[in-house]
Amino acid sequence: MKDVTQVNKPAKRLNGEAGHHSLKIKKTTWLSMPYLLWMAGFIILPLILIVYYGITTEDGAATIKNLLLISDPINRRALLLALELSLISTIICLLLAYPLALILNKIKMKSNSFIVMIIILPMWMNFLLRTIAWQNILERTGVLNKLLSFLGIGPLNIINTPGAIILGMVYNFLPFMVLPIYNVLIKIDRDIINAARDLGANSMQTFIKIILPLSLPGIISGITMVFVPALTTFVISTILGGSKIVLIGNVIEQQFRLGNRNEGSGLSLVLMIFILISMAIVSKYDKESEGSSIW
Repeated sequence: MKDVTQVNKPAKRLNGEAGHHSLKIKKTTWLSMPYLLWMAGFIILPLILIVYYGITTEDGAATIKNLLLISDPINRRALLLALELSLISTIICLLLAYPLALILNKIKMKSNSFIVMIIILPMWMNFLLRTIAWQNILERTGVLNKLLSFLGIGPLNIINTPGAIILGMVYNFLPFMVLPIYNVLIKIDRDIINAARDLGANSMQTFIKIILPLSLPGIISGITMVFVPALTTFVISTILGGSKIVLIGNVIEQQFRLGNRNEGSGLSLVLMIFILISMAIVSKYDKESEGSSIW
């Protein structure tokens, strides 16, 4: 007959491991409390207020009038222009970021390397200062036009145009496209690529069949991280577009500045719907990404 103490040893060990695991969960929960409080106070609560003011009048009565403001010709034109410019900026960022990420991956750059630091460095500067710097560069008497005049090309009207806004979006949001793609590329196992080469695949076939599908999660993350802020921005369009070009972000900002919080919240809800729709469409092509799908 077996000793009772020997039989109970595995049970005691399992109980000890379960207690240790439970202690780790409690410790992790307590450590995450500051972030949860921050998220509740600065993310969830503002969203609740936006939803409340967006579907109510100043007297607190329920209404959809604030949402229907998007049907106004000016607001509708501002939304369509914002969608167009943000889509163009996202495509340009993708076309610039993917080759750059491939180059960084090929030369095996580390996260603290000099080139990666150059890409990240602009993100450490104030967003407003970066945009104002481009205003000084693109204006008619700015650095760019002075250089073009010296070359005999003449000054160009770049500032206060859609092209200037796209340039500002690409400059400010390009790092958000490069880094996710680069982080995915460096995790691709080189043995998979070498196996494809050994089986007779050329460089183009290897890229299309192996590298591109495996880097799709980074592409999806980059598109989301660029398109959403580009669609909602109003600082870039205000500084580089002037009063001639109005995006939906400018309309919402003007409503809140005038004290029309209900109207501004209603337009914000409509914009939020478009953002969710775009994220849902993009996430459909990202079946293997961990935790990025919103549906």
